[in-house]
Amino acid sequence: MEKERKLPRVKRLVVKVGTYTLSDASGRLDRDQVRNLVDQLASLRKEGLEVILVSSGAIAAGVELLGLPERPRDIPSLQAASSVGQGSLLRTYADCFADHGLLVGQVLFTQYDFAHRRQYLNARNTFRRLLQQGVVPLVNENDTVAVEEIRFGDNDRLASLVAVLTGADLLVMLSDVAGLFSADPRRDGEAELIHEVEAITPAIVKAAGRAGGEHSTGGMASKLEAVRVAGAAGIGVVVAPGREPDVLTRLLRGERIGTYFHASRRKMRGQKHWIAYGTTPRGTIVVDDGAREAILNGGKSLLPVGVVECRGDFNPGDPVEVMDLKGERIARGLCGLSSAEVNQVKGLRTDQATLLMGETCGEVIHRDYLVVLEGKGGGRSMR
Repeated sequence: MEKERKLPRVKRLVVKVGTYTLSDASGRLDRDQVRNLVDQLASLRKEGLEVILVSSGAIAAGVELLGLPERPRDIPSLQAASSVGQGSLLRTYADCFADHGLLVGQVLFTQYDFAHRRQYLNARNTFRRLLQQGVVPLVNENDTVAVEEIRFGDNDRLASLVAVLTGADLLVMLSDVAGLFSADPRRDGEAELIHEVEAITPAIVKAAGRAGGEHSTGGMASKLEAVRVAGAAGIGVVVAPGREPDVLTRLLRGERIGTYFHASRRKMRGQKHWIAYGTTPRGTIVVDDGAREAILNGGKSLLPVGVVECRGDFNPGDPVEVMDLKGERIARGLCGLSSAEVNQVKGLRTDQATLLMGETCGEVIHRDYLVVLEGKGGGRSMR
């Protein structure tokens, strides 16, 4: 065997399995593959690991039950297939885990559940209790009700957010690809598998290319975004081929299967991570060069005097993007004012803004609720 890979000590594991890994060539659910995956997860549970499964496959199961010739493409038909297939998928998993004496608890999400702090914390408590009771959480996007504005689009990002939410030690993403290659292996016969990635650079982003099997919605680019989300919280990610025999057990024993993305050295915690990756911005605030410098390098709050423009319609406490005069996103934060109030006080000194509003007007975004974006390589990341 090749040189062993050094992974962190894993007590809590999130496994994401994609549509391609769980479906056959016609796009229907491959129940033998589901059973194979469950056998591996049950084996890890018996070794003392807590496992959380983020699984696609509801639409694939629905396509089969509805007798459709292929996977539909429009949202209503996809939601109908998901509605029919979700119960079948759950039943299939429940039956397979029951053979090992394990219970499954279903958890369905939309982005709304992560974007609202109370729902986010409630979800965390639910996972905690399920794991305490020895239940295997089975997570999926709630495709039946999710509209375009609150859809994840694929389960890669959902899996990374679940890993952060539950405080996982490692995220394993089982896919139709063997990992990250130096180039697209479908187009370049000399493309080489990259076994480990310390940081996401422009070269890494380029290597990720475009993705997507015929029945999948995610690809390597979406997996890199998931890596950013998990890595920022100190969680390493492995992308590996889902149909590789006994892949999970071999990975956790140190075998160099797929690509291991190391966690960021700067670990973002709690509310800061939620602001950075769990929220959906409701508007944009454009700032001048002085405010940009104060935010990026001075560790300062955003004050009214530095605001040039306010876009969107939002209320106090809503998440907003902060953009500089060149159009580059530099931060995300929870705004202390409404969009109407920001438009009233933009460009004013604090004393002038206070006089105008008739009450103390401090920060537009307080530093405690402001997350800075850093680095330009392959898109900025948060800190």
